[in-house]
Parts: sequence; C-alpha cells; structure tokens
Amino acid sequence: MRFLRILWLLFLILSAVVQAQQKFTVKAVTGKDWKSQYYLVDDKGKTVKKLDTARYTMCLSGFRPGYFAVFGIKGVKGWAAIDINEKILFKVYNTSFGEPSPDELREGKIRIVDASGKIGFANYLGKVVIKPQFEIASSFHKGKALIGRKCKMVPWDKHPDEKSACHHYDIVCKEQGYINSEGKVELIGNFTYEQMKKRIKWKSEYE
Repeated sequence: MRFLRILWLLFLILSAVVQAQQKFTVKAVTGKDWKSQYYLVDDKGKTVKKLDTARYTMCLSGFRPGYFAVFGIKGVKGWAAIDINEKILFKVYNTSFGEPSPDELREGKIRIVDASGKIGFANYLGKVVIKPQFEIASSFHKGKALIGRKCKMVPWDKHPDEKSACHHYDIVCKEQGYINSEGKVELIGNFTYEQMKKRIKWKSEYE
C-alpha cells in the first residue's frame, strides 16, 4: 500500500513537471477597439486559455512555440514571463532605457532581473539557470556574456521635463569582464567595454 502511494506521488510530481514545461504559442486577435485578446494555444493547435484583457496589457514575444511567453501585466512592474498555466516564472530584462524592449532568447538563454535590478539568466524551458547577481550583463555569444561592475547610468542629454521626457541612458562601468555559460566569472577588472568585447570576440545579435 505504501509502495502504491509512493508511485502515485511520483506520478503527480512528474505530471506537474511536464505540465509546467508544456510548449505553447500566443495567439493575438485585435478587436474593433484595437485592443488585443490573447489566447494560449498548445502544440496541437488547441486553445488552452483565454487571457483576461484587463490583466494582460501587452505581449512582445511568444508568437512562436515556446515554453514561456513575455507579457506586460497590470500591477506587475516591467516584463513577466508566464507558462501555459499563467504562472509567473521570472521578470524579464528590458534591453533599452526609455522604450519597451524585453530581452529574447539567445543561445537558449534570456536575461532576467530580480527586485533589486540585478541580472541573471533563464533557459528556454523557463528555468532560472544563473541567478540574478550582475549589475549589467550582455546576452550570450559563443558561450560567453559580457558583465560590468561599479556601473552607473549616464543620460544622453539633460531632461528638462523629468515627468514627460523620453529618457535614454548609457551604462558606464568602471570594471568589465565576462562569464561562461554556467555563470562563472572568468575575468573582470580594469578593462574597457571595447577591450573585453575584442578579447572574447563577442558580437551582439545585430552584428
């Protein structure tokens, strides 16, 4: 009897894991008021969820099959990644100051942030694989990502109206380095961004 209970418990655990890692797609239907109604569709084309339009304000990713989708959610600051059950998995890093631009998967990893703004990485399954710990971090290229320490935000220009102006900044760090695909810091020190970029032959997705 005890053996059967253990088997049943293992079955429930495995079922939960499989369900949490179920692949899906986001389908958007625009109404007459130009608002989008979002649906979560499984890999067989069946609609699993109709999302609440009052809660989900924007989706800038997820229109291709994956294990999570990135949404703007009312009452949640920044971008949030959800699974097919609408569970929030992590917050997603916004790549550009002053405009909505959530990070995307590159080499199977996406940048995430914690409540303090520290950056880490999650994998394509929606699992956090490198906990948030870096002040600034690039996406991965050939198994390496650039990181910075002792950083500050430098505005492009002065903002006469802080409440309404569109703000743009550069991140300037006193120390630069890089990590490997496991998140281990391989090197960091008194290097410039360009020196470190050249050292590891890092390229952005736009190069």
